[in-house]
Amino acid sequence: MLRNYMLIAYKVFMRRKLFTAINLACIVLTLIVLVVATALLETLFFPSGVEGRSGRFLQVYTIQSESRDANIQRTAGLGYKMIMRELKPMQGVERVSAFTKASPVSVYQGGQVSELQMRRVDADYWKILDFRLLAGRLPNEDDERMGRMVAVINASSAQRLFGAGVAVGQDLTVGGQTFRVIGVVADVVHLNAFADIWAPVTTFPSTQYREELVGNFAALLLARQASDLPAIQQEVRRLAANYVSEDPARFAITRFPADTKADLVARQLIGSDREDDPGTAKLALMIGGAMLLFMLLPALNLVNLNVGRIAERSAEIGVRKAFGATSLQLIGQLVVENLLLCLAGGLLGLAAARAVLWWLGESALIPYLDVGINLPVFACGMLLAFVFGLLSGVIPAWKMSRLDPVHALKGNA
Repeated sequence: MLRNYMLIAYKVFMRRKLFTAINLACIVLTLIVLVVATALLETLFFPSGVEGRSGRFLQVYTIQSESRDANIQRTAGLGYKMIMRELKPMQGVERVSAFTKASPVSVYQGGQVSELQMRRVDADYWKILDFRLLAGRLPNEDDERMGRMVAVINASSAQRLFGAGVAVGQDLTVGGQTFRVIGVVADVVHLNAFADIWAPVTTFPSTQYREELVGNFAALLLARQASDLPAIQQEVRRLAANYVSEDPARFAITRFPADTKADLVARQLIGSDREDDPGTAKLALMIGGAMLLFMLLPALNLVNLNVGRIAERSAEIGVRKAFGATSLQLIGQLVVENLLLCLAGGLLGLAAARAVLWWLGESALIPYLDVGINLPVFACGMLLAFVFGLLSGVIPAWKMSRLDPVHALKGNA
């Protein structure tokens, strides 16, 4: 029966090519937007590559302090001293990394000045994140301990600063300091890794950062396995409860939320300051609702197009009903036809979405973006096409299946 449905669907699609082309265009354009959004969201929430271990680590980006009566509140970045005193000695974690957030610096090279993004990181940073090394080596514990003026740059910065020449072994001047390039890594866009230049944390011009409880630092906590994350979060909450700030009389209560990747993204997008609710569920509902609403308008347009297309077949439907076809069989046939059209549009939409993602990467609208259509995104795209087919096909099919055979044979839809 399914084979017959497919043959009938093919004949119907070829009979009115304009209707078919309009339907396909509507489906393809809708799915391009949805699939591109899905691919970008997957990269944001479930990254691979450099942050491929994100399922095993937590991120601590802020210290939230307040007075006992909650009249005074402060949210600030972590200080190096706070990380070394509170988080580094933690038990039950594999590694803890202290690193600065990316900040703009002026780089002088070859008589030109470039504005790049720089991080200062410790040796554990390179062991938690999986950077793809293109040339040279990565900094190690000796570089950090001895404060060596070495740096790693990304591929785009190497091309920008040194052209076709070899970057490893070259010197560059950053904010009045001279660094020797020891490694080149692939460009990365992810939150914890994004930068143009990385240098050991001990290369700061002064040692004042060592005494700061709040500052421009963040921390990565790598668990031995994903199942350890809840216990680590509980330990971080215990440490926060016993934390003594630089002004205990003013800031008596302290929290430093340890977030998973999804929680951190949700917290930053929604702006939640609640330790127990970063807003992940709310953000998921907002994204899901937005995608559903975006699908609804073209689905309603397709419903109208499908009603018109099916109405032309009222005589065919009347004949089938006169020969005993049930409403369920007619609904099944009409829905299968619409699903086939939507799935065909889905394949075209996925191919077009891949081209759009390639263009986004080449255009540098999002710096260092490297995202494509992988298996989960492909499956999500086809699922969206299936849902789209159901949304736009069930109502017209149900309406036409209830036609009276006599009226249908007369062409009265």
